[in-house]
Amino acid sequence: MFSITVRDHMMIAHSFRGQVFGPAQRLHGATFVVDAMFRRPELDDDNIVVDIGLATSELGAVLSDLNYRNLDEEQQFDQVNTSTEYLAKVIADRLTDRIHQGALGEGARGISELSVTLHESHIAWASYERPV
Repeated sequence: MFSITVRDHMMIAHSFRGQVFGPAQRLHGATFVVDAMFRRPELDDDNIVVDIGLATSELGAVLSDLNYRNLDEEQQFDQVNTSTEYLAKVIADRLTDRIHQGALGEGARGISELSVTLHESHIAWASYERPV
């Protein structure tokens, strides 16, 4: 299996509901380093997994919809605990939609798996992996 990973970052604000979250039930900020790993069993006709420039650009576009936002105020996240794990899935699903729409180029249609990792710090991160 071949893979490439591109990286970007985002800053959000949010709060959680539920005792399990302790003080994070109050509004707080988070800065995430975001890695998107694209995988495929065979390289495309150009011997690449995906165009790195397009992958980077599309990851940035997905993150721009979340960046510098209070997720508590976004209708799409109404009554949702926007945990790191959950946000990794949201980003992976949106990137997958872009692959299917052709935004990462025709060769990207051969991507079979996608993994998104949100790094909360140098000691904690969460990932979501899915088929494309």
